[in-house]
Amino acid sequence: MAYYMYVSIQEEDRIAIFSITPKTGKLKHLGDAELQGRPAPIAIDPEHKYLFAGRRKAGDFGMTSFNIDRKTGGLTPIGSIPLEGDPVHMSTDKTGKFLLSAYYYQKTAAVHSIGDDGALADPPVVWRETDFGAHYIQTDPANKYAFVPHIANGSLTGANAIFQFRFDAEKGTLDPLSPTRTNPRELDGPRHICFHPSMDIVYSSNEQGNSVTVYTYESDKGNLHPIQTVTTLPKGYDGENSCSQIQITPDGKFLYAPNRGHNSIAGFRVNPNNGHLSPIAQTPTEAVPRAFSIDLRGTFLYVAGLETGKLASYRIDQGSGELEAGDVYDVGKGPMWVLITEF
Repeated sequence: MAYYMYVSIQEEDRIAIFSITPKTGKLKHLGDAELQGRPAPIAIDPEHKYLFAGRRKAGDFGMTSFNIDRKTGGLTPIGSIPLEGDPVHMSTDKTGKFLLSAYYYQKTAAVHSIGDDGALADPPVVWRETDFGAHYIQTDPANKYAFVPHIANGSLTGANAIFQFRFDAEKGTLDPLSPTRTNPRELDGPRHICFHPSMDIVYSSNEQGNSVTVYTYESDKGNLHPIQTVTTLPKGYDGENSCSQIQITPDGKFLYAPNRGHNSIAGFRVNPNNGHLSPIAQTPTEAVPRAFSIDLRGTFLYVAGLETGKLASYRIDQGSGELEAGDVYDVGKGPMWVLITEF
């Protein structure tokens, strides 16, 4: 089994490629795939054959697909398509036939078909208006529903809600559910979500609320219901901050959400009975930790500092969930996404 990491380096128009040593978590820079247009969000299909990257350069919005060399981790361009908006997140559905994407400024969720050769179809299957602040899109584990978190504030006033859709895995369409959205109890601004690996529980990182919200998930209806919200900040901190991404370990024991401002990674234990969270610690990390990723065994966590251009590594204590600091790597100016895969 080989492990690879991809990091989009926006200010240098490239995607950096690293190998990961499983026992130590150490990284080796293998090379780069050049990609003009300020690459940011990246996604990989379920079969680990293709990588997709969103380009966020004004006047040149688009998506590019790559073949992944399973022996070397290298990327070979397949082709690009233009977009009518600025993609902030993308993910494939569980079949790998469709690429879903979210557009903060264009208040849109979109779906593009993926060809058997990895090429993206244009125009999209769906270009559906939602509201300002759309920041993420993902289907549920059953591939029946899709969710689009919208933050509350920012350069535009966002919807402060998670929009809920029925997803047709044959056609790639998105149809609003009833209710069409789930609102947090405060102006929390849900940014990203993740699903518990074995329970009908969903977690959101809240950009404005500096918190994580736990939702029960009606998997037969596609509806979310908030049941707990916990802060990501330590007591007494009153400086500026906003939460970024969120991930749960593959075994469902621990959950992490970085703080941009406090510049830390908030860790939580997950109650195995009901999915509720209890805090572990806020671990110091690189400045403006926008993107991070947990390896597929749940052993190591890697976080990129947008301000420093460095990637910090941590070993996850399997008993406590505490993070033990490891090596720090210079990756380049403007690391926007960190994605790990294995072959």
